Amino acid sequence: MNADQILEILRQVGAIITDSHIVCKGGKHSASYINKDMLYADTIRISTLCRILARKFQDEKVKTVIAPAIGGVILSQWVAYYLTTFTGKKVSAVYAEKENNFFVIKRGYDRFVEGSRVLVLEDVLTTGESARKVVVATRFAGGEVIGVGALCNRGGVTAKKLADVPTLFSLVNMNLEVWLEFECPMCKKGIPINTEVGHGREYLAQRGEKSEKML
Repeated sequence: MNADQILEILRQVGAIITDSHIVCKGGKHSASYINKDMLYADTIRISTLCRILARKFQDEKVKTVIAPAIGGVILSQWVAYYLTTFTGKKVSAVYAEKENNFFVIKRGYDRFVEGSRVLVLEDVLTTGESARKVVVATRFAGGEVIGVGALCNRGGVTAKKLADVPTLFSLVNMNLEVWLEFECPMCKKGIPINTEVGHGREYLAQRGEKSEKML
């Protein structure tokens, strides 16, 4: 399956949003957004994409797959399942949880990470910060990070930016334009912020403004 076919899957489930006013992770604004929650709701399609990710890393002797909660839990489960199927060896699926401004590995999952070859997963890379923090947490727990896999890299994130991981692979690379708030053309035009996806609701709450839904 090539990148165009994968993009078509994202379109079919309504995961690609355009011509809107989105607040992205990190606070930048954009007219476009990848709503991965719509993809997660479709078990057949998310399974298919995770199978492709697993194929990419099937020769890396992965013992544990880890991803940031919440959505990443689904990714880690499916990719670990397919890696187990492809290799015939058990691959564990765990996740890291956000605590203050970091990601931590709790619930006893650290024992699956320590001394293991670990694949870190992320759904959409925008700034790469969540994935980078999971990489750091994994190394802190004694795991060897063999790479990062993602459904979509929309922010031009590099392996170096993810704490110098050996490999970065994403199913789709998209260049979606973003702006700082003071540069945002939609802010200048007074276009209401979309509070249904992204971080618009939190952004308006911090500004003490009433949320407005986009029609």
